[in-house]
Amino acid sequence: MILRKKLLVLSTTAMLGLGSIVAVPAVQAESINDLQNQQQAIQGQRSGVQSEINTALAKIKALQIEQATLTEQILRIEQAIKDNNAKIDETKVQIAETNAEIKKLKEDIVALQKRIEQRNEVLKERAVSYQESGGNVSYVEVLLGATSFGNFIDRVGAVATMVEADQDILTQHEADKKELEEKQTAVETKLADLTSMKLELEGMLAQIEEQKSQSVQLSASLKGKEQETATLVADLKTRDANLAAQVVKIQGEITAELNRQAEIVAAKKRAEAEAAIAAEKAAREAAKNTAKESTKKKSSSESFVTKPLSSNSSTSDSSTSNDNNNDENTVSIPSSRNLSVAMTAGNKYIGNSVYVFGGGRSQSDINNGRFDCSAFVYWAYAEAGINLGSVGNTDTLLNYGTRVSSSDMQPGDMVFFDTYKKNGHVGIYVGGGKFIGSQSSTGVAIANMSSGYWAQHFNGRVHRF
Repeated sequence: MILRKKLLVLSTTAMLGLGSIVAVPAVQAESINDLQNQQQAIQGQRSGVQSEINTALAKIKALQIEQATLTEQILRIEQAIKDNNAKIDETKVQIAETNAEIKKLKEDIVALQKRIEQRNEVLKERAVSYQESGGNVSYVEVLLGATSFGNFIDRVGAVATMVEADQDILTQHEADKKELEEKQTAVETKLADLTSMKLELEGMLAQIEEQKSQSVQLSASLKGKEQETATLVADLKTRDANLAAQVVKIQGEITAELNRQAEIVAAKKRAEAEAAIAAEKAAREAAKNTAKESTKKKSSSESFVTKPLSSNSSTSDSSTSNDNNNDENTVSIPSSRNLSVAMTAGNKYIGNSVYVFGGGRSQSDINNGRFDCSAFVYWAYAEAGINLGSVGNTDTLLNYGTRVSSSDMQPGDMVFFDTYKKNGHVGIYVGGGKFIGSQSSTGVAIANMSSGYWAQHFNGRVHRF
């Protein structure tokens, strides 16, 4: 009956310990899924940001091409303005020359008008003379009225001269009038053309100036857009860098989470193996002691007192007797103790606890996995039936158990490390070069003491119960 009870207790303890280990990965798996979902969401944001960056860079390139084209256009406009101003200056010179011609022509017109007026006076006198003679005087009558041959010859010459003079007057008169009209028409036409050209050039210049003004404004607008787009690209690149940093950070968290899960799985396998070994050993011990337990019930609950460690680690009966007078540093160890429980009891806190200096000294702290290193060791051994009394610190724990050589270290032994002080950290050896304890960086966790940080700080001190 007693054997069955022991086996039942051992199986129940092992199942509870293993159950707590199995339950943790499910929670952590959800955490990894969340992190991966966050990572995918951020990668999606990065893709969008990078697409915006590419679009903005393409826009900048297009703006730069447009700006270059516009710059060439402005140069052409400035050259056109220069050419147009030169043409206007040339036209102004021509207008000045034409005005000078007009001035000279006016002087010629005045002289010509004077000559015409003189001819008009001669013709007027002739007309008056002709009117006074009744309009019947002819050149024949003038000739027939000669008094002598010589007078006739003179009259013939005079008539010829008069006829020729009259004819010249009329011809010259007509020529002068025609010349005057032609000069006036030519000068007026030239002046009108030049004036029209000047107006046209001035209008063209105003239009070109307007084009230049618009081009300059457009150029400034393009430069502004290019600057805005460049600023946008810079902002987008900053956003992309921030998102990339978040991706790296989350990847680190995922890796850490996977490592923690690997530790949990390893701890589970070790716990299963150790539980099986412990169960088999307990079964053998229980079967061996069944006969004795039936007759010596009192012996089955016998306890002994371990004296606090002295310099020579004595465990004699006399020292045990002396230590009964010092309850503060005594350890009650029932014969039914199971050190495998001390090694696996904390598995339920792996990845689900936090290191708190001075923690683990209240039931609330224990329920919430808030331990410092010494409180965790007190609690774990208590779970295995080894009562170390009120919770102290690492220095207090130095007084319990039997010190053994580190070369003889076995699972369930208490191990010490030199950290912020000598023997500043303590844990429980679980085998395979590893120990379980409450570390400041991880909370309750299984750590490697055969290499790395803990190997460097392990001081070789090992106590066994």
